[in-house]
Amino acid sequence: MAIVKADAYGHGIGPVVAALADRVAWFGVANAREALATRAEAFSADILILSPVTPEEMPAVVAHGFAASVSTPGEVSAFGAVARSQGRVTSLHAVADTGMGRMGALPELFPTLVQMIQATEGVELGGVETHFPSADEDEAFTMGQIAVFADLMGTLKLPDTCQCHLGNSAGLLGFHPRTPFATLVRPGLALYGISPLAKSQESLQTVLSWKSKVALIRDLPAGATVSYGRTYVTPRPMRVATLGVGYGDGYARQLSGSGAEVLIGGRRCPLLGRVTMDQMVVDVSHLARVQAGDEVVLLGSQEGETITAGELAEQAGTISWEILTGITSRVERIYLE
Repeated sequence: MAIVKADAYGHGIGPVVAALADRVAWFGVANAREALATRAEAFSADILILSPVTPEEMPAVVAHGFAASVSTPGEVSAFGAVARSQGRVTSLHAVADTGMGRMGALPELFPTLVQMIQATEGVELGGVETHFPSADEDEAFTMGQIAVFADLMGTLKLPDTCQCHLGNSAGLLGFHPRTPFATLVRPGLALYGISPLAKSQESLQTVLSWKSKVALIRDLPAGATVSYGRTYVTPRPMRVATLGVGYGDGYARQLSGSGAEVLIGGRRCPLLGRVTMDQMVVDVSHLARVQAGDEVVLLGSQEGETITAGELAEQAGTISWEILTGITSRVERIYLE
C-alpha cells in the first residue's frame, strides 16, 4: 500500500500515483478528496482512507467504492446506513489502538468492533489494522504492540479476503520479519527514498531534489545588516547571493540562523539572516565564480555534495516528513523518467 497522502508527501499526488499504479495493489490517503485524486490516476487499485471519515464525506466514499478506516460502532452504523441507501456494500478496515492513541478501538473493544462490521448490512470487513507511533525510537514498545495485535488476530474469525496491516516505513524496515501475519505494508517516507531508521538509509535512493536559482549577486561592506530584524551583521566585506525562494515556497523560516546551507557549484554556502517569504541571502564569498541564473540546490546533491531532508529537519527542529510536505504548490514539480 503506497501512502500518497499530503500530496504524496509533497511530491505531487497525480504523477506519483500514475508512476506507481501498475506496481502496487493499494494506495493509502487521508481523506475523500485525496482518494478521488488517486482514483483519477489509478483506476483499478484499491484505495484506503486512513483517517476518520467525516459524515459529509461518507456518501462520496461509499459511492466511489473507497475503503474506510473505522474505530467505533457509531462509524460502522453510519456507513451501513449510507451504503444501504445507495444499494452498495462498503469495505471497512477496523483499527486497533495498540498505543498510537489518535484513533482505533482499544484492544478489549476491538473484537466487538470487528464483529459489528461483520454483522452490519451494507458493510464488509475488508481489513484490520494498527499503527506504530515509535517504531523508529522504541523497539520494546513496538514489539509489545506487535504481540497485542497478534493476540487479537488469534481470537478473531477473519475471512480469507481480509487484509491485515500494521507496518509503516519504520515498521517495514525494522520489524517486518516479526509480523508474518501481515498481508500489506504501508511505506510512506521510505517510498520517497528517506528512511526513518538511519541504518536503512543506504538501501534507499532519494526521489526528490529541490532547486532554485541565484537571482542577484551583490557586494556588501563590513557592518552591513542582512534581512528582517537585522539579525546578521557582516563581519567583513562579503559577496552575497539573493535566491528566489523563501518560506512562501516551504523553505522553513525556522532555518534562519540555524547554520543551514545551500549548494552552489558543488560548494556549501551558508544562509545569512532570516528567511523571508520570497527570498533569502547566502554567502558566496568563497566561490571563484558565481552569477545570476546559477543553479542552487536546497535539498539534494550537486557535484558530489549532498544536503538531505534529515539535515534540514534537524536544523529547523522538525522532522523530514514536515520538510517534504511543507514544499508549497508555488514550487514547480518536474518529473524525470
